[in-house]
Amino acid sequence: EKAKLLRSQPAQIVEPKGLLYVQQREFAVTTPKDGSVSILGSDDATTCHIVVLRHTGSGATCLTHCDGSDTEAEVSLIMSSVKSFSNTAGYGRLEVHLVGGFNDDRQLSQKLTNQLLRAFDLQPDDVHLVTFCVTELNDREEKDTHFPIIYGIAVNVKTAEIFPATFPEKGPDEDLRSAHVLTGATLTNIYDAKLEQLHIGPYFWRPFPHVDFWLEQDDKQILQNLSTSPLAEPPHFVSHIRSTLTFLKEHPFPSRSLFPDRKPRIYKKNEEGLWEQVCSDKI
Repeated sequence: EKAKLLRSQPAQIVEPKGLLYVQQREFAVTTPKDGSVSILGSDDATTCHIVVLRHTGSGATCLTHCDGSDTEAEVSLIMSSVKSFSNTAGYGRLEVHLVGGFNDDRQLSQKLTNQLLRAFDLQPDDVHLVTFCVTELNDREEKDTHFPIIYGIAVNVKTAEIFPATFPEKGPDEDLRSAHVLTGATLTNIYDAKLEQLHIGPYFWRPFPHVDFWLEQDDKQILQNLSTSPLAEPPHFVSHIRSTLTFLKEHPFPSRSLFPDRKPRIYKKNEEGLWEQVCSDKI
């Protein structure tokens, strides 16, 4: 029923003001007391799942974008991050919302759904499954091709409302964060709710193998080889991958060009509610 309700809502366009956008293999957790961030969101999930974990007592809310790389470890990580903001001895319960995936040919979505259910089931704490809009419950068919119905969601940290969403702005540092994923990152926490700061990096990777080869390929080749579900990707998938590959080509050694001082790039929301970089020496 909950999935049906969610699927029936049109995707809302979420503007950058007050938004913290979470990319694949990233997570962020905050509480209703946050003066900078009121919305957590992520999109472009095809076989990936977006997970929202919330403690109803403290209102502590975590959003993450999982791709099945290490689901059990990821679930433990987001559980402890939400619990660190919640006095679990007090009132309230942990609620989880799972959205994303579809009936893909390789059954990657189904596999990820099962991994997530199992990982939450193995937690010592009680976790209540409130929204289950994944895989076959998020699937539509068009001319024998399957697609996800919902590609992205947002959660309002103040009201706990969850809704389908798209995001014109996915920054800051969109290419840098995507490069981190493409080079094999593990799940990373990008937000410090106590300081209300976004921390990106420091990230280190080796030069990306065959980057020139990939940049020479046409769109069809990139889609076929670098997507888990080539037929269901959003239209900007290839341009996004090209942009990330170009970034990796420009920065083969991030320790030299991006993080020479081994410090993260730090952002804070300005008066307009938009991210602005903070000089690290002020901290």
